Amino acid sequence: MCLRSRSVARYKWPMTPSEPLHWKLVVDCADPHAQAEFWAAALGYRIEDNSGLIGRLLDAGAAPEAATVQIRGRRAWRDLVAVRHPEDPYDEHSGTGLGRRILFQRVPEPKSGKNRIHLDLHPGPERRADEVARLEELGASVLRHVKEPGGEWSVMQDPEGNEFCVH
Repeated sequence: MCLRSRSVARYKWPMTPSEPLHWKLVVDCADPHAQAEFWAAALGYRIEDNSGLIGRLLDAGAAPEAATVQIRGRRAWRDLVAVRHPEDPYDEHSGTGLGRRILFQRVPEPKSGKNRIHLDLHPGPERRADEVARLEELGASVLRHVKEPGGEWSVMQDPEGNEFCVH
């Protein structure tokens, strides 16, 4: 039996959008720029350059200078930064990715438990050990290696302790 909250019970199921929804994965963290550097290197993604948008917002008085920092010679948001797949489109005026993205946002509280969602990286069995070693050099650590009848993988954590798997 499927239990639904009262707020969605009035809708007929299944409800599907008329076209696929655009989405991004948001990761709460203590240091968004360090996380973006790690995950951009881990995935081969690009760190979004929002400096043009930030400059326009600052010039218009729509954003405070205190909300920004200088990173790699460019202005960036202090408390959030995203990485995007290098082949996906992006908005040239804002630098915002329009495809596969991960947004890292600063939060005051530390990580308090196991992730409820995580990334699985799939370099393949022949490249797994080399990829685990490369990720360790970037700052990740191995929590355990798993070998089960259904497969083999390494459970790792990024520099802030967020778990992910390498299959």
